[in-house]
Amino acid sequence: MEFTGRRRSIAGHIALGIGLISILLVLYIGYFLLNWRHGILLVLGILLVLMISCGILLNTIFLVREIRRNEQHDAFINAVTHELKTPVASIRLYLETLQTRPVDEAKRKEFYRIMLEDSDRLLSTIEQVLRTGRVGSTAHRLNPTRIDLDEVIRSSVELVRTLHRVPAEGLRYQPCGPAAVFGDLDEIRAAVTNLIDNAVKYSAAKVNVTVETAKLDGRFVILRVKDQGPGIAKSELDRVFRRFYRVPGPLASRIKGTGLGLYIVRSVAKRHGGRVWAESEGPGHGSTFALQLPIAK
Repeated sequence: MEFTGRRRSIAGHIALGIGLISILLVLYIGYFLLNWRHGILLVLGILLVLMISCGILLNTIFLVREIRRNEQHDAFINAVTHELKTPVASIRLYLETLQTRPVDEAKRKEFYRIMLEDSDRLLSTIEQVLRTGRVGSTAHRLNPTRIDLDEVIRSSVELVRTLHRVPAEGLRYQPCGPAAVFGDLDEIRAAVTNLIDNAVKYSAAKVNVTVETAKLDGRFVILRVKDQGPGIAKSELDRVFRRFYRVPGPLASRIKGTGLGLYIVRSVAKRHGGRVWAESEGPGHGSTFALQLPIAK
């Protein structure tokens, strides 16, 4: 889909260039036919300059976008490669150790635990990539059902708490009460988990994340995930939901991830008639991510 879009975009700019060249030829021919009408030629010359300038501007914008897209694509490939290779290398190392030398029972259980965690990490990365294709495809249909959002959030909080070994006081859930939404359970769970997981990963050394829900006008339920992490600049608040995009800075290079989590959240919100947004007072002030979904009637 993305490749087809690029081909159409390139074809459009090629057509624009051909059109500008055709106009240039017509104007040159018109010069010989209308050389005695200097006023008309002046107007045509001005129009030519304006069209050429617009063409150059459009092509420059196109090239800049392509360069940025390629950079994000390369960053994504590098991140996914790292996320795939690291757990595989770890699992292989422990298996070789178990195969080549005697290991006591306690150590063996520890190895098994680490290999299972690496396997979960590997499966999570693969699922993120596959889910990106599904939520971005109009051909993929939802499997709607009535969902207890409170139960989904509680299970996601426990999952992230276990995955990152966060103490109970570091990741808190404050529900507004029972709330039901209508949608695809798998996608809703993925969106909620990604929001909470993202907040924990980008927190400081001491995790301090609050997950809370609130109802709006009796029509919507809003999930807010607040962290005390590095914060986000105002100019980056909308960009963080783009595919492959990661906020530039030294922290981004240290945080594991593919840059797909928030893109999945936004896609799921749109597919379910909701929306998602980010709030932050700037670097050093933490951030809040909010997911709004319609309440099931």
